[in-house]
Amino acid sequence: MRAAAMFARGKTQAEVVRALGVSRPSVSRWYKAWRKGGAKGLAGAGRAGRRPRLSEAERRSLDRALLKGPLAHGFPTDLWTLKRIAIVIESITGVAYHVGHVWKILRSMEWSLQRPARRAAERDEEAIARWVKTRWPQVKKTPGAGGRGSSSATSRESA
Repeated sequence: MRAAAMFARGKTQAEVVRALGVSRPSVSRWYKAWRKGGAKGLAGAGRAGRRPRLSEAERRSLDRALLKGPLAHGFPTDLWTLKRIAIVIESITGVAYHVGHVWKILRSMEWSLQRPARRAAERDEEAIARWVKTRWPQVKKTPGAGGRGSSSATSRESA
């Protein structure tokens, strides 16, 4: 609009370029639009890019649904995953999103990544300690244990 006012005062395109600090091709394009339709010819074309697939009302519905938690939507645990959220979005709005895009939607809704703060209630510390003491040494990879690239006696004998 400042360029339109300058054109109306008789300023040259070069003067507009210097005054506004913009490129010559832009000013040339603006000048053609101004000559064709005046200041209205320079009015913005509106929103650029593709329109969002979810309306504001649908985003508010999604926000309320997510606040209810995964259990309320029939998931077996109380943990949101991007795949689960994609399923909820589609069930609420009918719009299917790729899992990789769901995070962008969540960020735009000011949701953040959260990690569980506590350990699973089913966790059995004694069973874990027993497994680490007895089973882990048996399954742990050690040099020469016959794995790929090892030089153990059994692999030499079979050659």
